[in-house]
Amino acid sequence: MKRRINKVAVIGSGIMGSGIACHFANIGVEVLLLDIVPRELNDKEKKKGLTLEDKEVRNRLVNDSLQSSLKSKPSPIYHKDFAKRISTGNLEDDISKVSEADWIIEVVVERLDIKKKVFDDLEKHRKEGTLITSNTSGIPISQMSEGRSEDFRKHFCGTHFFNPPRYLRLFEIIPGPDTSEEVLDFFHYYGEKFLGKKPVIAKDTPAFIGNRIGIFSIMSLFHMVKEMGMTIEEVDKLTGPVIGRQKSATFRTVDVVGLDTLVHVANGLHKGVPDDEAHDLFALPDFIDTMMENEWFGSKSGQGFYKKIKKDDGSSEIKSLDLDTMEYRDRKSASFATLEQTKSIDNVEDRFKVLINGKDKAGEFYRKNFAALFAYVSNRIPEITDELYKIDDAMKAGFGWEHGPFQIWDAIGVKEGIEMMKAEGKEPAAWVNEMLESGSDSFYTVKEGNTYYYSIPDKKQVKVPGQDAFIILDNIRESKEVFKNSGVVVEDLGDGILNVEFRSKMNSIGGDVLDGINKAIDIAEKDYNGLVVANNGKNFSVGANIGMIFMMAVEQEYEELNMAIKYFQDTMMRMRYSSIPTVAAPHAMTLGGGCELSLHADRVVAAAETYMGLVEFGVGVIPGGGGSKEMTVRAADTFQKDDVELNRLREHFLTIGMAKVSTSAYEAYDTNILQKGKDIVVVNQDRQLAIAKKQAMLMAENGYTKPIPRTDIKVLGKQALGAFLVGTDQMNAGKYISDHDKKIANKLAYVMAGGDLSEASYVSEQYLLDLEREAFLSLTGERKTLERLQHMLKKGKPLRN
Repeated sequence: MKRRINKVAVIGSGIMGSGIACHFANIGVEVLLLDIVPRELNDKEKKKGLTLEDKEVRNRLVNDSLQSSLKSKPSPIYHKDFAKRISTGNLEDDISKVSEADWIIEVVVERLDIKKKVFDDLEKHRKEGTLITSNTSGIPISQMSEGRSEDFRKHFCGTHFFNPPRYLRLFEIIPGPDTSEEVLDFFHYYGEKFLGKKPVIAKDTPAFIGNRIGIFSIMSLFHMVKEMGMTIEEVDKLTGPVIGRQKSATFRTVDVVGLDTLVHVANGLHKGVPDDEAHDLFALPDFIDTMMENEWFGSKSGQGFYKKIKKDDGSSEIKSLDLDTMEYRDRKSASFATLEQTKSIDNVEDRFKVLINGKDKAGEFYRKNFAALFAYVSNRIPEITDELYKIDDAMKAGFGWEHGPFQIWDAIGVKEGIEMMKAEGKEPAAWVNEMLESGSDSFYTVKEGNTYYYSIPDKKQVKVPGQDAFIILDNIRESKEVFKNSGVVVEDLGDGILNVEFRSKMNSIGGDVLDGINKAIDIAEKDYNGLVVANNGKNFSVGANIGMIFMMAVEQEYEELNMAIKYFQDTMMRMRYSSIPTVAAPHAMTLGGGCELSLHADRVVAAAETYMGLVEFGVGVIPGGGGSKEMTVRAADTFQKDDVELNRLREHFLTIGMAKVSTSAYEAYDTNILQKGKDIVVVNQDRQLAIAKKQAMLMAENGYTKPIPRTDIKVLGKQALGAFLVGTDQMNAGKYISDHDKKIANKLAYVMAGGDLSEASYVSEQYLLDLEREAFLSLTGERKTLERLQHMLKKGKPLRN
């Protein structure tokens, strides 16, 4: 693609506009953010004696909106410094600046007349050939392009980001009547490669793909909850993580998004799709009407389906809305026998057959829910899209579903799904039966590492486009397996590179995972050129398996515990000092032991959404798998003659002592957990493994040589130890930290100072590892540490804060 995007103009600075501006700033693009000029002064401006002509006033709306967005949590920006890439202005003084933009994105209020007025103004200043799009969530693209110039229409389409733009990956591209194929191809390419999105080209139909199916799904539940006499707690229990959806499930998600937002889209669909077979489901049930009248919109109004109240003792509790009485009551626990049957099934895809065969209310709920969903999505083809995989992509990327509707149907079985639908009075679209008659008994198949889907026009399985840049472990795990144990699978990625994939619960690191890493290094050193550590789990690794640590500590089996910790350390050092290059590819939660593994790889290729940190303080210990050692080494490597060395060491000490976790991979550069000039950040996680493989290949091709173990690490001895001990004593005296926290911090201080050496000295990594292990072991004997470990185990969490 020859087209380049160096500067983007975003018109409209509301929640979506500011969020879109921030995400472009995230990827290094210069952004111009514009909004309207205020028509009157506020009280603050009046007190300052300002007038409507002052720039501070004229840019107040855009600046306030952007600052509000930057302060929101979760943050829309990868790093606070990236906000400097955004300049602001207003649509009267600065609209001529859009002539400098390569792409203009309109994100104003959802009214066609206002959008058309904005386009009138933009067309006066937009240079020919500039891309121009609307972020509309439902207004027909064809209506917006009416009356525009030929060049405008050719370069105009819908580009629908989902909120929040940084986190939700769906990027719907909606062609107008005259949009050129080159423009559509570019947006698909740019959205995937640069913005890190899942681009889906949709037809210009009401609510496009994501919201059409997503709103149907929610509205179907709204009607079903009253029909089945269910509580909101029961529905949220059944529609959350158990089926691969967000923990907030249905009603809590609506509270967060805003009921008014949902109702706006539902009303638009009720009006816009009169011939839809599910038209009546888009009509609001009585309880929603009541909530709208009462302005119970959710979090933004302080109450929705749930309401947080303050009790007399100052504590808070959550009340739930009773949909029969429309009054708030104490929350009720929800339990179902069917769900109990799925507790031992870790793979969500394997749960669906169990869930629909349940004999209780849960089973009935799932049968009704999935029957309605399957019928609806099958009937939306070819109305909203010609390809079934686009519906699945949209629901996964836009609504956070782990599996799309057709993938769920496959998991249940296509024939079984049809039988279930008929039992619920539903019928699939005719093409589904035609698919079965053609010999295809599933919507998807995997062949030679690639995913194929059933193409309705071709009446056969066709390769899903765009896979060449990705390596999908689910598709190659069985055919490319080189080694396997209970904790890992080692796969051959081709071109002389192996991959170690964690397969333990929550990808925690225990003995089986360490065995697998060592085995993979053995194999790679003998027959391959490099090794990657990557997986497709929800999180890269949330830490070490603390069950083993807790049991050994309780039984006071310190010799065995010492050996276990040393094995962890030795494995991390093998990552560093093997004869082949090692690359870690962390994503999402990368905590404790997962972070330590990344610290010891030759190179890290991190997903932008990686939350890294050494959080062992939270369970009463210090990093014991080489993390304390490595942060000491990295501090020493920053020492310079004109530096106050103690300050550098203190920064790295506080990274561990405060259990800092980056809110993006870019923030991990600030703590030196990721290293600039060596480690890489990838915005599109789908590309991460392929890029990690290329990095391993590149290092091997450039003549990788096994590193020599370090013996030149400068430690500061008593100078640092004394300063740290004074600091922890003051923190304890001021009641900022507990006695136990002080003890942990002092142990860490001893390690990072290099012990109580009388003067600055040069030591080896093994020297620091021995200090680290000794400190870790001594802390596991502390009662407070055991209590914390036990608490974490009861909550079912691996080592993390």
